[in-house]
Amino acid sequence: MKMTIAAKKRLEGYTFILPGFIYILVVLGYPLVYNVILAFRNVNVKTFKSGTDVFVGLQNFIDLFHDPTFLMVFKNTFVFTIGCLVFQFTIGFVFALFFSKKFTLAGPIRGMILVGYMMPMSVSALLGKNMFDVSSGVINDLFMKLHLIQQPAEWLLKGNTAMAAIIAVNCWVGIPFNMLLLTSGLTGISQDVYESAEVDGATPLQKFLHITLPLMKPAIASVLMLGFIYTFKAFDLQFVMTSGGPLNATDVLGTYSYTLSFTQYEFSKGSAAAIVLFCCLFIVGLFYLRMISKEDD
Repeated sequence: MKMTIAAKKRLEGYTFILPGFIYILVVLGYPLVYNVILAFRNVNVKTFKSGTDVFVGLQNFIDLFHDPTFLMVFKNTFVFTIGCLVFQFTIGFVFALFFSKKFTLAGPIRGMILVGYMMPMSVSALLGKNMFDVSSGVINDLFMKLHLIQQPAEWLLKGNTAMAAIIAVNCWVGIPFNMLLLTSGLTGISQDVYESAEVDGATPLQKFLHITLPLMKPAIASVLMLGFIYTFKAFDLQFVMTSGGPLNATDVLGTYSYTLSFTQYEFSKGSAAAIVLFCCLFIVGLFYLRMISKEDD
């Protein structure tokens, strides 16, 4: 029986995507499944060598949520994520509104702001670590010259200031990302709407509240959801700047899972922490997809 033209085209399409599908299955699928298996067993450095690990069900998750350190890390993750979202979204929105206006040097200035977004996160983290260094950091030098502090501050050696420093560096990276997406949303708003509002006597504030914000709702939702996902799973920034210290004050789920697995060799508990991280992002992703489907309807 001869194949139809449509069946041949479908087969050709499957042939083209097969290598990519196999690659994703091996590189992403296998580690994910193996991580889930580890989370339900008691694999550590002792049982891994002897092969005596057994199935323990939800015990690893129960142990995690009874561990004060994990609860603090869980809280840190949300504090870091929400803190970054508030600042980088607000500043990014202001920049998007500012650069949506046509003026001299708008392009070059916007390009300079994008440098932080284009740099690898590990490089930005190393730069931030040097900037907040006690002895040679430019932040201490600047604040002392402005007489805001009398002696060099130990930014990365105290819990509250270390978290604030990490949030500041992450915002430096995230602000251009927010600005780009929000600028694209602003360009989709027709100028005729603003001109009609001006004819009716609307003030700039009224135009922003009753035209810009409602029409920007899809773009704002996308920026917030994507920003939450990218920030919540942060790892390299904390790992390079503070390694989760001092005393787990800047540890997040990503770094804590790494510490459990590759420093303390509690592989199953590390996998369980990674599953908690995955579940949080999965719930947010489902909420985002549901929101998009409602808007499409």
